[in-house]
Amino acid sequence: MPAPDLVIFDCDGVLVDSEVVAARVEAELVSAAGYEITADEISEAYAGLTFKDILIRIEEKAAIPFQVSLIDQAEDLIDRRLKAEVRAIEGAHEAASEVVCHKCICSNSRTERIEFMLEKTRLLPYFAGRIFSSLETPTGKPKPAPDVFLHAAKTLGADPRNTFVIEDSVHGIAGAKAAGMRVIGFTGAAHSYAGHADALTEAGAETVIRRWADFPAVVAALSEWSADA
Repeated sequence: MPAPDLVIFDCDGVLVDSEVVAARVEAELVSAAGYEITADEISEAYAGLTFKDILIRIEEKAAIPFQVSLIDQAEDLIDRRLKAEVRAIEGAHEAASEVVCHKCICSNSRTERIEFMLEKTRLLPYFAGRIFSSLETPTGKPKPAPDVFLHAAKTLGADPRNTFVIEDSVHGIAGAKAAGMRVIGFTGAAHSYAGHADALTEAGAETVIRRWADFPAVVAALSEWSADA
């Protein structure tokens, strides 16, 4: 069976159940600023984006200007809540340990936040030294730009065409597909919503899993399919 050169994990909503925490904070701040929105609506429409990009998209949609200070408020509140509330998604430890090829994380979160979440959930040893934040790449462009994925592949000497990405958001899948990588959707986090799997498939995921227990068999099957294609 051909093995992937690299397996890239998103972090929020894939390894750690953090998207739901961030969505609650972001919804509270945006609603208080004059645009009523729920955490579920944030998760469905904007999961995978930075809060800055969420604000920009809501401004374009609703013609409501937001104060730049909201970004710093959100970062501080989300960090505080994550330090108290973040949990590993069930099966994430086993999934990370079973990947024997190169593996890394590509995320729109800051490296500092990724590291404290992974340390709290005991996932850091699997990814130490192989954490790539889109905000800290040479271009600084966040997903859905493909830059962070391509930067990780180049750094680790991987062929993007033989790289698998696991993503929980439409925007993350768009970035991975633009990088020429193969994508598996994931819907096992608390922020998942009705129609989530369909949205990920429509965005370009080759298949979607809800449980990490299914991950090894899916990668093996997709690797074989690639060899026979």
